[in-house]
Amino acid sequence: MIDDPMDRIAAALERMSPAPLAAPDFDTASAFVWQTGPDRLEPVAQVSRVPLELLLGVDRSRETLLANTRQFAEGLPANNALLWGARGMGKSSLVKAIHGALEAEFAQLKIVELHREDLPSVGRLLNVLRQADTARFVLYCDDLSFSHDDQHYKSLKAVLDGGIEGRPDNVILYATSNRRHLMPRDMIENERGSAINPSEAVEEKVSLSDRFGLWLGFHACDQDQYLAMIRGYCGAYGVEIDEDTLWAEAIEWQATRGSRSGRVAWQYFCDLAGRRGVAL
Repeated sequence: MIDDPMDRIAAALERMSPAPLAAPDFDTASAFVWQTGPDRLEPVAQVSRVPLELLLGVDRSRETLLANTRQFAEGLPANNALLWGARGMGKSSLVKAIHGALEAEFAQLKIVELHREDLPSVGRLLNVLRQADTARFVLYCDDLSFSHDDQHYKSLKAVLDGGIEGRPDNVILYATSNRRHLMPRDMIENERGSAINPSEAVEEKVSLSDRFGLWLGFHACDQDQYLAMIRGYCGAYGVEIDEDTLWAEAIEWQATRGSRSGRVAWQYFCDLAGRRGVAL
């Protein structure tokens, strides 16, 4: 029996505190999602992705990121990558497709998705991944951006470069964003206008993106690329359609959407495949 009140409080707190998270069996899956409350890595049985060869109009970014990921999988130096640019042009799809293209060759290569709202827990996640003996991890954060009052970027900065522990050797970070510098433009301009030293204020806000060694830009596709994407989907899934009908329907589809991108091309193709009775 514990008589000292402080000892009883300490014992109660010990019972309430969660046990340290043990590293899961990474051989059970090639993809995981980081969840908090409680902290855990949940395996993903089937990753939602498209084959790498179907991602058209992003040839240079595809080859650059593929080479960088292969270096990392082989245990060689590689850079964190920021994929930024136009919506719907395959930034997220490219990360998942490259992992899918390499996982057969490198069984130890895993992908771990970190949701933006869980960024404060990234240090705990890295401590778990650091325990893995042979596995190597692509830490993937989709739609990474920060609002005016968001301070999460500071913890991510320390993890990427500048902290005592830093990024584990078996982890690389790939992030996608519609913003090149991850911050709203008006936030950067406001900082410039109100700060005593404007240049230092701006540098603080954009310094997070500097932690990424690779900046891969994705720009809106032209009409020829848009139609080529649809033709590629038709050929891959066996959907037959004559060129005139494809041209007329695809142009009308993108006009009603008010945009032209890889996502719009896929959405049109899903409609086309459904009308032709082809399962995807």
